[in-house]
Amino acid sequence: MRVVLYTRPECHLCDEVRTALEQMQLEHPHQLVEVNIESEPALHLKYAESIPVVLVGPYTLRAPISQTDLRVTLAAAEAGVRQKPPRSSLERRMALGVNRAILSFTRHWLLVFNLVVFLFVGLPFLAPVLMNAGATGPAAAIYRVYSPLCHQLAFRSWFLFGEQAAYPRAAAGLPVTSYGEATGLDEWDYLAAKRFVGNEQVGYKVAFCQRDIAIYIGILAAGMGFAFVRRRLRPPSMPVWVLVGIVPLALDGLSQLVSAFPGYPLAVRESTPLLRTLTGLLFGISCVWLAYPNAEEAMAEARGELVTKLSGRDNEIPNPPVEPAVVD
Repeated sequence: MRVVLYTRPECHLCDEVRTALEQMQLEHPHQLVEVNIESEPALHLKYAESIPVVLVGPYTLRAPISQTDLRVTLAAAEAGVRQKPPRSSLERRMALGVNRAILSFTRHWLLVFNLVVFLFVGLPFLAPVLMNAGATGPAAAIYRVYSPLCHQLAFRSWFLFGEQAAYPRAAAGLPVTSYGEATGLDEWDYLAAKRFVGNEQVGYKVAFCQRDIAIYIGILAAGMGFAFVRRRLRPPSMPVWVLVGIVPLALDGLSQLVSAFPGYPLAVRESTPLLRTLTGLLFGISCVWLAYPNAEEAMAEARGELVTKLSGRDNEIPNPPVEPAVVD
């Protein structure tokens, strides 16, 4: 039977509970595992005001803890353990391995997330690099992979290795060569704009549109910045998130979309690369602001539980009986 004692340095009540548990070893044999709540912020936050805390089977005891409380709880947990068949050594090793892997992820989740986003937003830039190098097959594969995720319209995408970084439609009103002038294609032929990947003169388009690139770069930049404020940043309220992240993007995108409908009474509006980038960045950054503090809180709580589960496991006696899951 496994008994977990949450403690911290210079805790006299913890010493008393430890001594009482040692005195009950003959009456109720158990493996005593001590967990210093200072080792994990989540454990400190959860138990700082109530230690010593004893977890045994499904039972939790918080200070003040009497010897009678301990004796009754140990007896009840011991009875529950006898009713469950022991797990095999292989099952225990597999469970420990899974728990250790999960613990490692909870400690490094931000690095994993940032690496995934970096690869996800970086791969579209590899497509024009490969096109420029003559590796059209691998480049085409990247365009195909990202096609379901983005409209890939050439007049709303960035270009590499060309005369301009972008070729917006004439309706955008920018003092640059328009998409129609640069390609000779109909600016209202969306299918042709999606298929057009570029040439030696105009360059080759990135496999993600300008707004999507900005969204994921915003997520990546904010995710990297979150590493410095992860225990202090609080998520915004939903109205603030909507105002900062959703409203600018919706106004820019919807006004552009609606103006293209037949019968629209005003002039057609085409957004600019700058506006697409700014609204995309705001959306990406605000999503990190909303999601990552909650993710950090969940990971911290999971770390606390896993540290408790794994404490003392390396020193367990061979083939110990299975104890009930620790539940608070």
